[in-house]
Amino acid sequence: MTTMTTTTKTATTVLDASGVTMRFGGLTAVRNVDLTVNAGEIVGLIGPNGAGKTTFFNCLTGLYVPTEGKVSYKGTVLPPKPHLVTQAGIARTFQNIRLFANMTVLENVLVGRHTRTKEGLWSALLRLPGFTKAENASRERAMELLEFIGLHTKADHLARNLPYGDQRKLEIARALASDPGLLLLDEPTAGMNPQETRVTEELIFAIRDQGIAVLVIEHDMRFIFNLCDRVAVLVQGEKLVEGTSDVVQSDERVVAAYLGTPFEGAPGAEEVAEVEAAEAEAHAEAEATEAEPTEAEAATDDDTSTTRTEEEDTR
Repeated sequence: MTTMTTTTKTATTVLDASGVTMRFGGLTAVRNVDLTVNAGEIVGLIGPNGAGKTTFFNCLTGLYVPTEGKVSYKGTVLPPKPHLVTQAGIARTFQNIRLFANMTVLENVLVGRHTRTKEGLWSALLRLPGFTKAENASRERAMELLEFIGLHTKADHLARNLPYGDQRKLEIARALASDPGLLLLDEPTAGMNPQETRVTEELIFAIRDQGIAVLVIEHDMRFIFNLCDRVAVLVQGEKLVEGTSDVVQSDERVVAAYLGTPFEGAPGAEEVAEVEAAEAEAHAEAEATEAEPTEAEAATDDDTSTTRTEEEDTR
């Protein structure tokens, strides 16, 4: 189900990923993937576990440098640095919640504003008028976002004390604080009950209605097919099919991939296991060395786990 009609001839391309390939040594986790997201669209990215979805997301957001191919945002090739990608206009959330657990809800959203504030160190230290004005503007924008997601009454609560569903919403609000033109959501309903999933669906529609394009990874097929204008399917790092929900659901190769039934050209079990292991190892290394989030976030990372982290890690 979609609530918006798009026309290919007049659509403005926000994201253009062309020939994206990611190899880890001799293993290929993502192979020659093309994907576009247009203004006003919600696009889904689905596939079985180990299909390369999160690796592809990491290539889009600068956590990984693609072995081949390029990623462009509104016609400009993106630099392979997460903070520069965010500054350009792409924000993301992660499958495992990454909040500053010992900071308040409001403070977490304010962190997301750092790419949109121009005041320097001396301005902050001396509390110059420009810094005070920027600080007030950031606080006002953060409160607007908290009201938008329904957490304005909990602005002074510690993030760690929020229910799971509210923590998910807070992470989305923090991403929105950078004023993106494109929002990438990595399994936003993981671990949610049906009511929380429905709330998330409505929130994503509301985000789209504000003019922000959305690309979402999700395992909940009912959620993804209700939500998206287009859906792309990755299987072992390659794009198998792309189209409307009806087109994807009727493709026999997609059904076979989810049922574990081999189809022509499908890799063997050993190859699949090797790619999954290499992808997981590279992801862990990238998280350990990335410059963004900052050292302050790394210092508090041990406090950011939630009671459902173990459940998510098994997905």
